[in-house]
Amino acid sequence: MLPHEAPELVARNRVVTVEALLTNQVDLRAYPHRHIAVVSRLGIGVERVTPAIAAADLLDRHGWELVTVSELHNSRFVYAFFRRR
Repeated sequence: MLPHEAPELVARNRVVTVEALLTNQVDLRAYPHRHIAVVSRLGIGVERVTPAIAAADLLDRHGWELVTVSELHNSRFVYAFFRRR
């Protein structure tokens, strides 16, 4: 697990990487908030959306609902925002 993916940092920052989710490096069962952002740095251009949607499929099975997917401020990252049902 990368240091920035430690459960206490994920809870404080309310952000987790799609890589951590898709490789089971983070467990959100104890996550204390209703909303979370998932950041995708994988791929180029539209390819960055695919991992974010894969994370949506994974989180949907665990009670999370995708709110929106966005690229903020022309960054190189795609953010998927979720809320717990």
